[in-house]
Formats: sequence, C-alpha cells, structure tokens
Amino acid sequence: MPLELPSPIAAYVAANAQLDVDGMLQPFAADAVVRDNGSVFNGHAEIRRLLEDAVVPVKAIFAPDAARHDGGQIVVEGPAHGDFPGSPIRFTYRFTLEGDAIRALEITA
Repeated sequence: MPLELPSPIAAYVAANAQLDVDGMLQPFAADAVVRDNGSVFNGHAEIRRLLEDAVVPVKAIFAPDAARHDGGQIVVEGPAHGDFPGSPIRFTYRFTLEGDAIRALEITA
C-alpha cells in the first residue's frame, strides 16, 4: 500500500523518482533550508545546485516506506538507490511544512 504523504512531500518524491530537478525543487518555499551531509543549502539556487550535483549524477532515488509525525515535522524513512557506494542506503528525511510548501528538510543516513 502506498504511503499517504502530504502533497508537497509526495510531489518531491514523485519528481525524485524521475530525477526531475525542476519538479523536486517546485514544492520548496523560495527561502527553504536543506541540511544534508553536514552542509546547509539556503533557497532555490543552492537547493538546485545540491540536486544537480549530488542527486542526479548518481541517480539517487529515495523510496520512502515509512512516515510519521514528530513534533511538527513529517519524518519519512526509506532506502535510496543509485550509483553510489553502499547503495542502497536507508535515509531519514525530516520535513517541515508551511502551507503547501516545504520550509525545511534535514536528510540523515
């Protein structure tokens, strides 16, 4: 049974499955913050660079298999498959939403 995810998260996951950078970026607020692998990316331009440099080249596709609410965040977990060492690796994505937009995302393995 597919996960029931809030629409901005579902849109991000669907676009990621197609490695569609524009689609992955669309659900983020213009001034969103992404924390990934010890780095912080602020706003669309920096998040686009992250997606173009670290996601698309290695075909990293996140396949969530669990979701829960935790203190105002939506925590989504699952493996990411791709052309990178250790694939698949299980990740935790902590989304903070504001309206219909992703305000913040923290990605940990």
